[in-house]
Amino acid sequence: MVSLFTTDYNEILDDPEINLIVELIDDADEAYKIVTTAFKKKKSVVSANKKLIAEHLAELIFLQQEHDVSFLYEAAVCGSIPIIRNLEEYYDNDLLQSISGIVNGSTNYILTKIGEGLTYKEALLQAQQLGFAESNPKLDVEGIDAVNKLTILLAHAYGVVSKPGDLIHIGITRLQGADAGYAKEKNYEIKLTAQTIKLSNGKVAAFVLPQFIKNDSQLFNVKNEYNGVVIESKLADKQFLYGKGAGRYPTSSAVISDISALTYDYRYEYKKISRQEQYVLTHNYFLRVYVSFNDWAEVDRRDFEQVFEFHSTEERQYITGLIQVDKLRNVKWFNDPSVSIILLPQAVIEKEDVETRALKKVSLHLAGVN
Repeated sequence: MVSLFTTDYNEILDDPEINLIVELIDDADEAYKIVTTAFKKKKSVVSANKKLIAEHLAELIFLQQEHDVSFLYEAAVCGSIPIIRNLEEYYDNDLLQSISGIVNGSTNYILTKIGEGLTYKEALLQAQQLGFAESNPKLDVEGIDAVNKLTILLAHAYGVVSKPGDLIHIGITRLQGADAGYAKEKNYEIKLTAQTIKLSNGKVAAFVLPQFIKNDSQLFNVKNEYNGVVIESKLADKQFLYGKGAGRYPTSSAVISDISALTYDYRYEYKKISRQEQYVLTHNYFLRVYVSFNDWAEVDRRDFEQVFEFHSTEERQYITGLIQVDKLRNVKWFNDPSVSIILLPQAVIEKEDVETRALKKVSLHLAGVN
């Protein structure tokens, strides 16, 4: 009798009667060996390994097409929310303007519980006990998981094949009690958001950062382990997808859906990647940010294109302003663990808009002088 269980994945890969591999391990390097070998042996693959996919997407697409098999990975992004298939099918021809979402259920659960009065450590432990966060939560809380998912979304939304390291990102480990106090004072919620936006020049901005969310946003009431994604397009305007993004059952739901889709030979077509006119990732735009820190020696106001407000207390200082993204990536305080960086609502300001505002100010000043 042939055993139905094995600890040697080569037994499965070498079995000519098996035509589908479901890869759900947490080791991206081993997953790479499994998936690439499966393709070469003419086996389709269903995966939930967002790190593997984000870091090797271009190669995996090539191998999948070269060997004429299917590669589906709905479970890799947003758990039970069918975001990838929607981008592939529903938004394949619509003029997509932006995607903004909470794509990591672990960090959203932690932020929800902190808002309810738990400490960071208490909220993290609770998330681990419930299976929403890993025993080593670094990938979640430092924003790495979210930026892997955004890298995948970029390919399906705009046909931009990039690497996670190309995208600016920060997690939630640097958030302070004073930041939560500021959010409460302004009636904001703090969420870790992944965003990609098509700018007026046709290029694409993409980033993962904590953000203050206003109560008129659909993301405001996305709590606990749930994910929420707002998709905006020219024709359909804004649509909101909501569902559980962490836990074994939501992931299982997406995996089973992919397996079912393979019964009718479903494949991602990657139409946007093969378009003649290609979108390009850019960092040449501005962000409206809130930055809090311990001492004014840590943050230089001259790093900002424009300062909106600043405030000092004995314990914590903060400044809000407009900063160019390339400059933000390179200022010394960007990687300082004691400095919180949080996006303000409506965070993205295009370079052309900043230049137009500056010209208007100069014109008004000169008119006043005359």
